[in-house]
Amino acid sequence: MNALALAVLIFTNQLLEAGIAISSLSLFLRSLTFNLRDRVSRTFAIILACVVFIFSGEALSGVVSGSIELEFWLRFQWIGIILLPAAYLNFSDALLATTGRVSRGRRRIAVRLTYGMSGVFLIALASSRLVGPVVVNGEPLPYLERTVLSAFFTLYYISIMLVSGLLLYRAYNRTVLSASRRRMGLLLSGSFALAIGSYPFILLGSELAENLPVIFLSLATVGNVLVIVSLLAMAYAAAFFGVSWPDRLVKSRLFKWLLRGPVTVFIVLLLSSTITRVGILFSSSLNVLVTIITVSTVLLMEHIITIAAPIWERWLFHGGDRENLRLVQTLEERLVTTGDLRQFLEVVLAAVCDQFQVSTGFVAALDKGGLELVVRVGKEELFSEQDLSENLLKAVVGQNGQKSLFSWGNFWLLPLFSSQQVDLLGLLGVLRDAEGYIDEEQVKALDVLGQRAVLALEDRRLQRQVFLALEALNPKVELIQRLRAASRYDQREMLMDLDTLPGPIDLAGMVKDALSHYWGGPKLTKSPLLRLQIVQQALNENDGNPANALRAVLRQAIERIRPEGDRRFTADWILYNILELKFMQGRKVREVAMRLAVSEADLYRKQRVAFETIAESIITMERAARKS
Repeated sequence: MNALALAVLIFTNQLLEAGIAISSLSLFLRSLTFNLRDRVSRTFAIILACVVFIFSGEALSGVVSGSIELEFWLRFQWIGIILLPAAYLNFSDALLATTGRVSRGRRRIAVRLTYGMSGVFLIALASSRLVGPVVVNGEPLPYLERTVLSAFFTLYYISIMLVSGLLLYRAYNRTVLSASRRRMGLLLSGSFALAIGSYPFILLGSELAENLPVIFLSLATVGNVLVIVSLLAMAYAAAFFGVSWPDRLVKSRLFKWLLRGPVTVFIVLLLSSTITRVGILFSSSLNVLVTIITVSTVLLMEHIITIAAPIWERWLFHGGDRENLRLVQTLEERLVTTGDLRQFLEVVLAAVCDQFQVSTGFVAALDKGGLELVVRVGKEELFSEQDLSENLLKAVVGQNGQKSLFSWGNFWLLPLFSSQQVDLLGLLGVLRDAEGYIDEEQVKALDVLGQRAVLALEDRRLQRQVFLALEALNPKVELIQRLRAASRYDQREMLMDLDTLPGPIDLAGMVKDALSHYWGGPKLTKSPLLRLQIVQQALNENDGNPANALRAVLRQAIERIRPEGDRRFTADWILYNILELKFMQGRKVREVAMRLAVSEADLYRKQRVAFETIAESIITMERAARKS
């Protein structure tokens, strides 16, 4: 009975250790992917890397048989143990700095010294002075022998962890917001549990482990469970640092990441290991079954997560905003793209041409600039863009708002009015036959099909308004989310002057990004320059389109550095010519360099000067706008 209990406990601990290693590796990869720019996230990623070393070495040491491989993995585990105190001190210092208590030098020096001490202990580990050779027949598990330096390291480990805990407690006391204080509390308690659970206590209690193995392994199991819980708690709290996403989005993405990674892999590991042990118990090979179970479990878990994700997201993370978020989430499904509208109108035109037994027709939409040909079928030589923009528009104006069918050249034209019969949306045109005769049934069919075209044109106009509203809303929402995220732990961020202009160097980088996507792209549509007052003032002159307003401001700033007189390719025109040729005209670097008779390296140097000059020009324009 005692042997069975020991076997179960050893197996359980191996699974838990593998689960901790897998979870920490997955969370480490997530930190590298999303918010590595933030210092708290970077230092937490170092802790996760240490945990990967510790528990992967511990788990792998339990499945190897040779003494050389066993000693290698036990020493591999000690790499993480040695680096963990320095990582903790670095992490606690970063957290305290986030609350507004920036290091005055002492904490920064202490962090560097602990990393230096880690380097010394790593050298001692390689020379077998920190821990001795492996005790292969140790009970209940193999372990590395203690040395004199082992005791000193234990004292060092405890001291640094206590100092780190004190800094974390100070950060907790400096946090005011209830949600942030709760997350800081998770970091404090989780750090305590993780620090205790990561130390190899068999190094200290080898005699206890040998005399009372069941009790020792039971305590180890409880410790591993606490490590998993504390690791997940810390990962949850740390996920909010360095990102400006809403809380619901942070929770949802982290939850999905854990389910698709650690949870799925842990379930696969549990099932495959159990089946393998059962096969060993009955002296039967179940390798084929293990493969089938592994593949089936992965597919089933991915399917369940995909199906159930929208349900649990609405109930767990969205709270009172459930209905609004459901509407936003389903926007993509209900959105009709330009290609979808074109296909629908082509079907309508095909039905119209079929009714009139002709092969040519078109649908034109009325915009502020005139009539725009949306879709056409048949012989293109019968009409042109110029006819639509000039002659056809005059013909429509000549009808004085009549809504009935009329003829124009070789076509029958049906004005397409909105469902309220107020606004003219466009025209539906179909080729007239040689006799120019149309019967009553054809007129009725054309009216019905015209209403179908009206649906598409109304949706087209409405969606354009939605997109313009979203473009105008994006900079403000981004600013709100950024301030909200920055003020979670340090409320002084909320007091920063929003009207403070960035410096010329920072602004030059923004100008460079915006110009690189001048004719379209996220660096233009999501540029911080959209918040400038001169851009907001330019919205009225650009139909409320923020991207066009920013283009106009950039173009105006470039024109401000244009020398007087006719354009020349001399030294005093070099900055203007670079900006105008490369970004306004979109020419390639080599072509611009040849045109200006400079090398590409010199072109890039001059280009940096041009960006800084444009930045200074924009600052001057912005200050003038704020004074007026």
